[in-house]
Amino acid sequence: MNATAAADVLEAMAARGETLAVAESLTGGLVAAELTGVPGASRVLRGAVTAYATELKHTVLGVDGALLAERGAVDAEVARQMAGGVRRLLGADWGIATTGVAGPDPQDGQPVGTVYVAVAGPGGSVRARRLRAAGDRAGIRRESVRGVLGMLREELAGNARAQNTEHRGGN
Repeated sequence: MNATAAADVLEAMAARGETLAVAESLTGGLVAAELTGVPGASRVLRGAVTAYATELKHTVLGVDGALLAERGAVDAEVARQMAGGVRRLLGADWGIATTGVAGPDPQDGQPVGTVYVAVAGPGGSVRARRLRAAGDRAGIRRESVRGVLGMLREELAGNARAQNTEHRGGN
């Protein structure tokens, strides 16, 4: 599915001595499965939480209950809080999250194919991205895995550039 992206992020993190935690909703463990399919993943992956039920996003991952009540689970800020929450919960340098609607029915007023992925990095930076995934339920879930791993790969590359600039004393 996304073996190259998974291998790339795990290799980059291992080289830097960093760790990863995963929070999943609509992907139901597919992100963690993709990562653990790479030999040596245990050097980097701390663990994963599949918080499929909305209340688990609050009670386990620490997503704000008022936010969930107001906007539902399919929201950029919910994804950000899931990524930050799993990062803290599992003691990792990086946290990633997926939340969205795989179908067949809309959820929380959001159409099928609405997905939010997020990455929480060292130093407190947290970013989210909205995906518009097409296809059937399985296709939407696969696209969500690709989306979150691709976003993590971008964040790792950007973080490495920033660290190199800091070490060189440049801007």
